[in-house]
Amino acid sequence: MLSEYGPRENLRPVERLRSLGFFFVAIFYFVIAQLIAGLIARFSASGDLRELFFRVLLLLVLLGGYAGMGYVFQLQPNPVRAMGLVRREGWTREAGLGVALGWGGIVACVLPIALTGGLVVTLWTTSRQMGLLLLNLLVLAAAAMAEEVAFRGYPFQRLIEATGPTTATIVMATIFGLIHLRNPGATSASTLVTVLSGVLMATAYLQTRALWLPWGFHFGWNAAMAVLFGLPVSGLDFSAVVSSNSVGPTWLTGGGYGPEGSLTAVVVLVVSLVVLVKMTREYAWKYAQPTIVPGGIPVDLDAAQARVHEAAQGHATEPAGVNLVQIAPVTSTSPSAIPLPARSASYEESGNLDGESRAAEKVEGELPTETEPPAEIR
Repeated sequence: MLSEYGPRENLRPVERLRSLGFFFVAIFYFVIAQLIAGLIARFSASGDLRELFFRVLLLLVLLGGYAGMGYVFQLQPNPVRAMGLVRREGWTREAGLGVALGWGGIVACVLPIALTGGLVVTLWTTSRQMGLLLLNLLVLAAAAMAEEVAFRGYPFQRLIEATGPTTATIVMATIFGLIHLRNPGATSASTLVTVLSGVLMATAYLQTRALWLPWGFHFGWNAAMAVLFGLPVSGLDFSAVVSSNSVGPTWLTGGGYGPEGSLTAVVVLVVSLVVLVKMTREYAWKYAQPTIVPGGIPVDLDAAQARVHEAAQGHATEPAGVNLVQIAPVTSTSPSAIPLPARSASYEESGNLDGESRAAEKVEGELPTETEPPAEIR
């Protein structure tokens, strides 16, 4: 059993099988949610707002459905929090750390292209382009969060319970890469890069048990590629103010798919994964450790300590004397104060008991009258 920030582990085989079933249900729901959100967006919005409406609606449908599954199937009191959207101390710093890491990764991918002189940049400064810039940022933010909820949220957690974190990471990263094969200009290299990015973001979740850092990386990577450099994002064009055309071999530029289709991105993601693990050690220690389940017999330590203290105090003082209760009158001539006559030598030598009998009779004759039992009153 892990903390509140993660899925359960060390489950029985029956529970693992149930979690695997919930995983397939969640994946099927993701497909249905895309169809529902796309259908509603087509008839409810038009023009530049349609994409934003679709992404936001998809995010809300996923959150509502997965939260309902967690509440009903896993009996989670706060399923949104358990999904990884927990507003804990420092959550904005986690998101900012992810944005910085994603931005740095794209800079490392674009820098070789710029140094070879194969990047042609065009600027657009009209008022409409400025509006599109803000709109595209909102679209990228909502799209990144929707994908994190779908691929690192509820379905991923159920798969962890069924197969373990390593297998779950590989499976979800592979699915993440295969889904992006539908994007324009997708290649085998772009699929490999997408799978590696899925591994990186899954690791970010496992290290922090929250979606803020993987969402930050996802958003920072896409936003830097689209807004800062004006390059295609997974084959899709989101550039509004800056528009760039990369010239050079496909293994370096990624072609029409963008830098995510280049071999340079493979190296950058591997290095970013190592950096991520080192940067999140503190988070892993704080949030990803198993919960210690108490066992044995409960003991009241305070009461036990008090008893030990009282026992120590009792041994430190002198024991109280024994209180005797007087049940008969005692005088100065009580039997205990009357000395017995000394034994004669002849008694000790012969062992005769007559001397002792006579001494006892003499003592009995000398007892005071008040020690004799009173006469019976008739």
